[in-house]
Amino acid sequence: MNEEFLNKWKSQVKKGTLGFILLRLLRKKEMYGYELIEQVSMKVSIDIAEGTLYPLLNRLKDDDLISSKWVEQGSGIPRKYYSLTEQGSSTLLAMEKNWNELSLAISKLE
Repeated sequence: MNEEFLNKWKSQVKKGTLGFILLRLLRKKEMYGYELIEQVSMKVSIDIAEGTLYPLLNRLKDDDLISSKWVEQGSGIPRKYYSLTEQGSSTLLAMEKNWNELSLAISKLE
């Protein structure tokens, strides 16, 4: 087994699917950054650094796929919550369709 190749491939898959994963998580409910990090780690076993998460959230926001708002907390500093926009929902549906088609095509390879 070529461990170096495998590690590079895993990294590329992670980078390519992280936006998809975040949109799927935000479909259920709005979340703040640290909560997203915890959910990604817990649900898909991918460790994501803040330095990766926040630039990606900003790109998703620039593409009008998510929106954000500051929410005051009773104890401490305000949190920025992210939620899926209408355009984000329709884009996510198209992404899921593409993902399923690709998965099916790969499963048919011999």
